[in-house]
Amino acid sequence: MSDRKLEGRVAIITGAGGGLGAESARVLAMHGASVGVIDINMEAAERVAAEIVASGGKALAVRTDVSVEADVKAMVEAIVVRFGRVDVLYSNAALLSVDQRRLDRDVINMDVDAWDRAMGVNLRGAMLCAKYAVREMLKNEKGSLIFATSGLGVQGDLSLSAYAASKAALIMLSRSIATQYGKQGIRSNAMQIGLAPSENAHGSMPAEVIQILRDNHLTPDVGTPRQIADVVAFLASDEAAFVTGSTLVADGGFSAHTPSLVAMKALFAQTGAKGM
Repeated sequence: MSDRKLEGRVAIITGAGGGLGAESARVLAMHGASVGVIDINMEAAERVAAEIVASGGKALAVRTDVSVEADVKAMVEAIVVRFGRVDVLYSNAALLSVDQRRLDRDVINMDVDAWDRAMGVNLRGAMLCAKYAVREMLKNEKGSLIFATSGLGVQGDLSLSAYAASKAALIMLSRSIATQYGKQGIRSNAMQIGLAPSENAHGSMPAEVIQILRDNHLTPDVGTPRQIADVVAFLASDEAAFVTGSTLVADGGFSAHTPSLVAMKALFAQTGAKGM
């Protein structure tokens, strides 16, 4: 990948106050983009923006509740006032706090307010950001939208039903945008993200759980935030000019194999079978 491949571009990244969003903000800025660091936690957003500026980049922190249309409209206006345009939107914001996880369960035990909150942030928020970002992109007849989805959006699980449904819907939202505005220079893609925890997340996840997930990856280890941010930078850049309406899977092969793979490998190892 070339350096500074986003020179002169303006990128909006939601949920950029920490984790994968913050790393994506840093990497896009490293490639030359002016970055809108968007988060509901203004203090966190300001820390990331200040770090980018201290490293010689350009960034503006904007406190935004992406589920509120007036907030989103004002945020996009603030980015345009500061940087003059919008070229990239990475919709990364998602509601997945400890309290939300506790209430977002299997369907018969679903807390309906938790369902509504997940849809409000994860899906409505992404739609609202697209609504106002695409309007700016159309002025220059060029833009790239990237929607953070998850394996839970395409694979069933025991819990997180609302989160999973919202992530599945984002795949279709992205395709709709790609179809509706492609001839006007707008690209839109979803990114199915696998396990790529930030360093502090490793301490909050049981080691046994991480090992189970690691065993199901086809790569030697689980992912890193930088690996995900590099994919975001690719989709944002002209290197991905012919990629639109797609879902790019960045999960270390976690979703590429049969569910029985790990157990079968253990069985073959136990019986001394060759070829595994």
